[in-house]
Amino acid sequence: MIPEKMLEVIKNEGVAAIATQGEDGPHLVNTWNSYLKVMDGGRIIVPAGYYHKTEKNVAHDNRVLMTVGSRKVTGKNGPGAGFLIRGTAAFETSGPHFEAVAKFKWARAALVITVTSVEQTL
Repeated sequence: MIPEKMLEVIKNEGVAAIATQGEDGPHLVNTWNSYLKVMDGGRIIVPAGYYHKTEKNVAHDNRVLMTVGSRKVTGKNGPGAGFLIRGTAAFETSGPHFEAVAKFKWARAALVITVTSVEQTL
């Protein structure tokens, strides 16, 4: 489900943005591509340091949008490729997903995004 081109983008540094919807409206957080871990089964694991509002929003509505991009990967129209990812999310504080991000000492949880669709935007 996750295209090879997107995996290539994640291997190159760039900003990843994660959008959630809470009772008081949308919320956006950023992280780096190098922090993302792609697991079997179409899951993206994100180390969560603070992300308290994101966690609250996911408890309210687990749907998320995520974007990843890198100028170093050739996209649809030349340099730069980007993707819009739709999925559902959950926070985990133990188990294999948390262990996948435990190398980040500041990670209090793993944000586990189960990908439902991927669209190349750049």
